[in-house]
Amino acid sequence: MPTMPFLTTDVLPAGTLARIPQPVLATGDGLRMRPWRAADAPAVHRAFQDPALHRWHLRAADSEDEAAGWIEQWRLAWAGERDAQWAVVDEAGDRLLGRVALREIVLADGVAEVAYWTVADARGRGVAARATATLAAWALEEVGFHRLELLHATANEASCRVAARTGFTLEGTKRSAGLHRDGWHDMHLHARVRGD
Repeated sequence: MPTMPFLTTDVLPAGTLARIPQPVLATGDGLRMRPWRAADAPAVHRAFQDPALHRWHLRAADSEDEAAGWIEQWRLAWAGERDAQWAVVDEAGDRLLGRVALREIVLADGVAEVAYWTVADARGRGVAARATATLAAWALEEVGFHRLELLHATANEASCRVAARTGFTLEGTKRSAGLHRDGWHDMHLHARVRGD
């Protein structure tokens, strides 16, 4: 069957991520983003017992074994180049403070979606914003992504502040686009493009 050629070349070729080990990224002010480890399972399980996390995220961790399964998926995702997940930890003690990720990666288009969460006792300290800013700079400036998107429920004012603080421009509202436990939410769409 004949193929229909594209008139553009891929922004990022297949293998851009998989050919290198997942990097450790530092914010320069006390945080590191590192690949997940099996030993993180108890901390991930504890994080997902937080009702505030349940409000904005779609998953619950019923056991440490379940959290360990997620971590294994997160670790393997790098090679598949569809998702890239990092544990956000404090540099001094390697204590889990949150997670930051590139999801829905489409290398050919040079686009990905940024996602994050923080553990309860790390909120209000700029952890999500610092990690997101560092990840965005790495993805856009070092790897060569063209566009990063960030979606959050319009009612999630804290996520809106993180997006604004990290240079993600509000582009609009996707009506009734996110199904949460309490029903459908309108979602803000923010984005950063290379060169912003």
